[in-house]
Parts: sequence; C-alpha cells; structure tokens
Amino acid sequence: MYLTDTHLQVRDMARDFANGRVRPMAEELDRDARFPAELYGEMGELGLFGIGVPEAMGGPGFDTLTYALVMEELSRGYASVADQCGLVELISTLLVRHGTEAQRAKWLGDVMASNTKVAYCITEPEAGTDVSGVRTTAVRAGDGWVLNGGKIWIHNAPVADLAFVLARTDPEAGRRGMSIFAVDLNGPGIERGPKEQKMGQRASQVGALTFNDVQLPADALLGEEGRGFHMMMSVLDKGRVGIAALAVGIAQAGLEAAVEYAQQRKQFNQPIAEFQGVQWMLADMAKDIEAARLLVHSAAVKIDRGEDATRACSMAKCFAGDMAVKATQDAVQVFGGSGYIRGFEVERLYRDAKITQIYEGTNQIQRMIIARELLKHGAAA
Repeated sequence: MYLTDTHLQVRDMARDFANGRVRPMAEELDRDARFPAELYGEMGELGLFGIGVPEAMGGPGFDTLTYALVMEELSRGYASVADQCGLVELISTLLVRHGTEAQRAKWLGDVMASNTKVAYCITEPEAGTDVSGVRTTAVRAGDGWVLNGGKIWIHNAPVADLAFVLARTDPEAGRRGMSIFAVDLNGPGIERGPKEQKMGQRASQVGALTFNDVQLPADALLGEEGRGFHMMMSVLDKGRVGIAALAVGIAQAGLEAAVEYAQQRKQFNQPIAEFQGVQWMLADMAKDIEAARLLVHSAAVKIDRGEDATRACSMAKCFAGDMAVKATQDAVQVFGGSGYIRGFEVERLYRDAKITQIYEGTNQIQRMIIARELLKHGAAA
C-alpha cells in the first residue's frame, strides 16, 4: 500500500472531523448559504490549513498526496468546507514559493491559524478561462501602488480579510505585464458586492469586489513585478488535484447514501438493492470513483516527486469532475422521487458536484491541455 502511516493518520483525522462536525451541519449551511465560521476556526486548530507549508515556515510539511486525502474526506462531509481548505492551500503555496520572508511572517501564520480569511482574485467579466482579459490595474505611486478595477465570482469575497489580486502593471506586456498584490479588504476604497445565490456549494460564498484608488504599500507586491501570470500558473496543478479530490469526496458521499438507501427501500416486497438495474448503477459508481481516486493520487505523487504533472493533474480534474456529476446523478436516481426533494443529501450532492466541471479551469480546457501535452510530448505514460 502506497499510503504511509502518516497519510492514514491525517486522513482518519480529517474523516473523523468530517463525520462528527461537518456532515451534521451541511444541510443547514447549504440552506442558509452561511459561511461556516465555527468550522473554519476548528480547521485552523486541527492544522487543516496550509497542509503543504514546510515545518521551517511553521506548517506541518505534508505532501500533496496528504492534501488530496484531506480534501476528499472534508468533501465527503461538505464540499463547501473542503473549498476553504483548498483556498488556504493555494494562498499558502503562493506565499511559500513566491513571498519574501517578511511577507510570510506578516501573513502566513494568521492564514494557517484561521485568524485571517483569504480570497484569490482573478476572474473578471472579460477574464475567466482567458486570463489575458484581466483589466484591473495597479499603477506605481511613489513607493507603493494604486489599484483600480473589479473582480467577480470571488470565493470568500463577502467575508475575506485578505485578498491576493491579479492586476495589470504593464498594459502593453500581455501575460508578462501582470502582477499579484496582497490587499487588505477591510481598508478604504474596497466595495463588496452582494453574495451570489449559487446552485451548489452554497456555504462557500462568492461575490464581487471593486477597487477604487486603493493605496497599496510597496510590500503588497508578491514576488517580482510582471510575474503574476507565471506565479498563478505555478499553483494550478496542485489546485486541480485539490478540486479533483473534492469531486471524489462528493461522489463517495453519494455512493454511500445510495447503497444504504437501496438496502432499506422496498418495492415489490424486496429491497431495491436486489434489482440488477440498481446493482449495476451502484457498481458503476464504485468503479468510477475508485478510478478517479487513483488518478488523483497518481497526479499528487507526480507533483511530490517533482515530475511534470500537468497532464496528470488535468486528467484527474477532468475525469473526477465528470464522474462526480454522473455518480451523484445516479445516486439521485436510486433515491427516486425522494432524491429530487430538498433535505435529502443526494439532492445537495448533485448540485454541489456541477461546479467541479467548471472552476479551476473548465473540463473543456482540461481536455485541451491533455491534448496539447499529448501532441507535445507523445502518448507514452
């Protein structure tokens, strides 16, 4: 077995937390679209934020495979909670790889301890999949910068304290003219739009942010000027592994609910689990979930070995997202009419699964990446 004792211990801790704390609150959090503030604090206390931060920087120093295991288990409880783990992992990875020692000292500890809620701001009305469409600007002003523009559909925008914002610092330089800035969202010049009413993962709040002549100090610039696009791309592989693992967790929760229901629900004087049609649905769900899980783990291991993991991460994210939508759709089918009713877990899981085909790069983009890698490097595994 490739999972070490440490992997299993962390996985089991995350599973216990998901079963004991997250899952009992999922229905309420989904219904009210409420930020899970109490769970957020507990996750910080348990060390579930900044999983990959090296011990020398105050983190646990776990590998990407551990991160994938945690994301799956948290998502089995509720994907909106796993989203918070994934967001902090992305931000902490940016700080570890590209921040200065002073920047890490300023922000990293509070982010990992759940004292500072974070947002990652890329998407704009004309810049989603096509990041080259970013229009937010940061212009030098004395020793600092002035930020203007707006972002949409930003995770945690209604509640975040600190945002890392992709902005143009050289409008003529294309991708080389983008930089990332750390922005205090409680400072002057920040406008927060209303919380969007989402189809699924409703407790992971999204909204718009507008920046009106926001004054930024010199140390707000993360890494080098003009390297923002490169820095953003440098964390995408890990981000896609996280979303793929989250998708597996959603599907696994759907399978568990469907198996239990099929054994209890009776029609024609026998449990519906006795019908071959239902059995085949459950079998397909189980095999596809396991295939997705192994793709996720394989991609995570490639990252941990320092290998080129782009194709593997895109394959894992694409396959797992599509699988999660199909598996939760089938879970609803096993429940029949009950599965279509609010209050049944599988109804929520079906809604939660859809976004895994869209965020962190749509699955159409993942297919383009996979094909590009095949044509560039060949079809050998």
